Amino acid sequence: MEMEQKMKSSVTAFIRKNQLVTSGATVLVGVSGGPDSMALLHFLCSIREEWELRLIAISIDHQLRDAQSQTDLDYVRAMCDRWDIPFIGASLDVPAYKQDKQMGTQIAAREMRYQFFAEQMEKQEADYLALGHHGDDQVETMVMGLVRSANSSDFSGIPVKRDFATGSIIRPFLGVTKDEINAYVEARDIIPRIDPTNNETVYTRNFFRKKVIPLLKEKNSNIHTTVQHLSETLSEDEQYLREQADKGFKEIVEVDEERPFAEFEIDMFQAQHSALQRRIFHLILNYLYDRLPKDLSYVHEEQFFALLQSGKGNVQIDFPAHLKLEKVYGKLMFYFFMQERVHHPSYYKTLEVPGRIDFPDGSVVTAVYSNTYHGQHKYSYFCNSEEIALPLHIRTRLAGDRMRWKGLAGSKKLKDIFIDAKVPKRDRATWPVLTDNNGVILWLIGLKKGQPDSQKSNTSYIQINYEKGDM
Repeated sequence: MEMEQKMKSSVTAFIRKNQLVTSGATVLVGVSGGPDSMALLHFLCSIREEWELRLIAISIDHQLRDAQSQTDLDYVRAMCDRWDIPFIGASLDVPAYKQDKQMGTQIAAREMRYQFFAEQMEKQEADYLALGHHGDDQVETMVMGLVRSANSSDFSGIPVKRDFATGSIIRPFLGVTKDEINAYVEARDIIPRIDPTNNETVYTRNFFRKKVIPLLKEKNSNIHTTVQHLSETLSEDEQYLREQADKGFKEIVEVDEERPFAEFEIDMFQAQHSALQRRIFHLILNYLYDRLPKDLSYVHEEQFFALLQSGKGNVQIDFPAHLKLEKVYGKLMFYFFMQERVHHPSYYKTLEVPGRIDFPDGSVVTAVYSNTYHGQHKYSYFCNSEEIALPLHIRTRLAGDRMRWKGLAGSKKLKDIFIDAKVPKRDRATWPVLTDNNGVILWLIGLKKGQPDSQKSNTSYIQINYEKGDM
């Protein structure tokens, strides 16, 4: 009785400290029939009148253990009848969902379970969903995180409270141990259902539970309290860093709302603190991927930072699921190969004077005669009509293309002009090139203006204008 009272005081203090429950709230309780969830349901029932709580128990049959899981559901329903607690039960076809989504059993079960929880939160207009995770679960999670992950953001443990559906998920038992819970159910003459798979060490968590955690408890019997404090402080630190990273992401990363694409200026990115750089990198991945690939690991993070440090001006690396990272001089771009690198055929179009050419990306080139020289800008080109051979042509570049301009000794390859101007390789193949009928390159449109072979003086000009598309 003394241990039972001690646990009740401990849990109540934990609830007040973390502001988990407010008076008059509607609380859904996820109940499997095992000792943890049954103890939680009974505990909340014991404070129901004092806190003016509206309790509703939710139990789910995942259809993974034949008739046994249905028996667990029936058991929870019967206990709720005894304790006068409204009950909601559901059978979810996890095997079919797993097959359809091509995912592991535990992940499929969790996704379906939380989808159902969210639906019931909205239907019942609930404030909280209470789950029975305890201090030993927290230790297991933290130790498993240490073994599995090289990312500090994955090492913050099970949250005491987090936003979910219409309210929050709360875990009032994270401050107590499994032994304390077992003592509680025994003192209250609760005979819970036991899942036999909990004793099989072939499952990773069970291995830690049976083999690793007992060794840690030998060194520190209060390790659950130590780890819970560590989890809370790490969570607070991580929340602040994520807020700062999110701010940095919005300030320096440009995204495309129409397709999965992101880019940033490398010097702006590197001006961020290294802790924020890592998190911004992961925010970009979360933005681009619908679901993070299983084979995405810390190795890819190392490759990313190595790419940033590379002295080469134009470098690419491959990430899982056809994601490419391309460093183009001062920029880094993220795009999916199958979507971004579609085949762009070469083109060769005749530009009449006067005339107009419309391109698929929405850009337009027009040509007109003019008796007045208006001056040139980046997207316009003037020449004397007698200096060039008509008609004009617009095409993509050809191997060996060269052009000349005033002040240049000889000619220069278009390839070298692109490199000097830091034009990405991906844009060079479709860049519009203006030539006369003799093949003389007059204008690498928007980039470099050439000089006709002959130089004549008259008052008749041709004006070519380029309007950039918005696609």
